[in-house]
Amino acid sequence: MAPPHVALFPCSGIGHLIPFLRLAATVAAHGCMVTVITLHPTVSAAESDQISNFFALHPHIKRLEFQPCPFKKSNFLNEDPFFMQVEAISNSVHILDPILSTLSPPLSAIISDFSVASSISRFASNKSISTYVLVTTSARFFSLMVLLPKLALHKSVGIQENGHLELPGLGRVPVSRIPPPMLDSNQFFSAVISSNIPCLSNVKGILMNTFDGLESESIEALNSGRIIPDLAPVLALGPFESFEVEKAPNLPWLDEQAPESVLFVSFGSRMALPRNQILELRNGLEKSGCKFLWVLKTNKVDKDDKEEVQQVLGESFLDRTKKYGMVIKGWVNQDKILAHPAIGGFISHCGWNSVTEAARLGVPILAWPQHGDQKFNAAVVESAGLGLWVEDWGWGGEKLVAGDDIAVEISKLMLAKDLRARVKEVKNIARQAQEIGGTSEGFLRLLVEELKLQEK
Repeated sequence: MAPPHVALFPCSGIGHLIPFLRLAATVAAHGCMVTVITLHPTVSAAESDQISNFFALHPHIKRLEFQPCPFKKSNFLNEDPFFMQVEAISNSVHILDPILSTLSPPLSAIISDFSVASSISRFASNKSISTYVLVTTSARFFSLMVLLPKLALHKSVGIQENGHLELPGLGRVPVSRIPPPMLDSNQFFSAVISSNIPCLSNVKGILMNTFDGLESESIEALNSGRIIPDLAPVLALGPFESFEVEKAPNLPWLDEQAPESVLFVSFGSRMALPRNQILELRNGLEKSGCKFLWVLKTNKVDKDDKEEVQQVLGESFLDRTKKYGMVIKGWVNQDKILAHPAIGGFISHCGWNSVTEAARLGVPILAWPQHGDQKFNAAVVESAGLGLWVEDWGWGGEKLVAGDDIAVEISKLMLAKDLRARVKEVKNIARQAQEIGGTSEGFLRLLVEELKLQEK
């Protein structure tokens, strides 16, 4: 029998692209024919570089370029360049119909980004193509997402006097953890979630880059119907492996450092801290006396990030810390850096890819969420024993966190032996989930078997 032909359709941003590429490589390795639909042009240079690298490493996986219609400003509030592209994609899915219809052999299934799930599932069902949705956040935040229609109506949930919500499957949640744009129906962020929830009862499955030992309660609540009824099965397949051959990053300075002695500082591909906060972080790193590797970002879109490190941080800081600190700009392979034996801690915004990479590689996190799903992800980090979270620091830009306070938390992270031991336990749980007989391996086997049964 011919292998099933599966198309994967990620949306805008490296945080969405990376898990799709990792899943594409995994599904292809299990005997499926795979086509990845890539956006042209990409918003960031990092996306373009990752796409080129992926297809160079996986020439057996097909690439289908898709150019959305130009963005037209809608009634929704949307100034984020990545969300603007998502909105353009949402308005262009109809273009895919004739393109996908020409693929040979015909598609058995489409794995869609959540952001366009409704449009994709509608078009796919008309052609008897099975649809799966890959959700690129945590199971905990996804639980909030599926409750958004109720939250928007303020029915079936009650805001307590102490600023908490009582949510099915989540318990008491501080309102301060919910991203404000999510509760504003005029925001595109809110609209794209609400518009795609209804289709989740009709798709074949909801795929997630998480694992049972990290988010057992949320996964069980989603699959039991306690959060909302009639939700498609949630398949926890994570943590996703890198699609590249593991090798050390080309950073000779890092190779010279002692095991677990270096703090890695990165706020992801989309987040630039405010300038005054960058300077306080600089002060905190210096005051901590800890060795550090800092990926500095001063603009949301990397193509616009033109300033040199010296301009931002000052020559004197770089001179004073050159023996124990390194600051770089530009895209880095975070997965490979976290895998380096010298890395002993990670200051992270808690994008979900970052959390799962740290869990898989056993690196303690100092959580500093900035926006979106990141406070919910930070709560997972804290509850799983994967790291520390100072919730009082608030959202990014909400308050200026002083360098002295940052230095204190860095010291806690790097010196906490009990935390380091717990993180190693999480790493072992992640490994066991992926091994034969593990929960994630079982879900993956189920997915592949379903895909093969759907081959026409």
